[in-house]
Amino acid sequence: MPVPTRKQADAVLKVLRSLYPAADCSLMYRSPLELLIATMLSAQCTDVQVNKVTPALFAKYRCAEDFAAAPIEELESSIRTTGFFHNKAKNIRGACLAIIQHFGGNVPDSMDALVSLPGVGRKTANVVLSDAFGINAGFVVDTHVFRISRRLGLAKGSTPEKVEQELCRQFKADDWGYLSHALIQFGRGICTARNPKCGECLLKSCKERLQKRTGH
Repeated sequence: MPVPTRKQADAVLKVLRSLYPAADCSLMYRSPLELLIATMLSAQCTDVQVNKVTPALFAKYRCAEDFAAAPIEELESSIRTTGFFHNKAKNIRGACLAIIQHFGGNVPDSMDALVSLPGVGRKTANVVLSDAFGINAGFVVDTHVFRISRRLGLAKGSTPEKVEQELCRQFKADDWGYLSHALIQFGRGICTARNPKCGECLLKSCKERLQKRTGH
């Protein structure tokens, strides 16, 4: 399947805006640090479950210094229900210690700096940059975005990194943040991994037009 034209990409964007005019980050946070930690906790966990954990967590630990100084067993207990809590607690403490040592206690606002933190990859960094700082450095590609962009023919890359590059070429940077959230909502509600609701899919016509153009 060839690369979609800008007109076809814009058609996808138009449909998503009609479906999810206010698509936004579903994680609850009040600061870049809270968003960073919430996003780290969301790995292999639903945002709904993370949002159940973070109010008490952020009431107990209010800054990077608090997280860095927390006894590991105590921190693990606080985040246990998000899964993989041993590794997540280790990374949260490590990231907060690095923030203190190298960034004056403040979450950095650049891709290179963020991915230097323990447990922080491009997806987490893109979430923080876009939603906490309003910086469009890349496209958030989670499991929903990866699946949907390939199903629709917007991308064909075999890794999240390759799909991100393709999506960044297809859409304007100003739309990256919105689109990632809209595609995630679409993936949760309609284009699910199992038993997608194709009969309710308003993006189906966009995919069919692309297939018709190429004869596939």
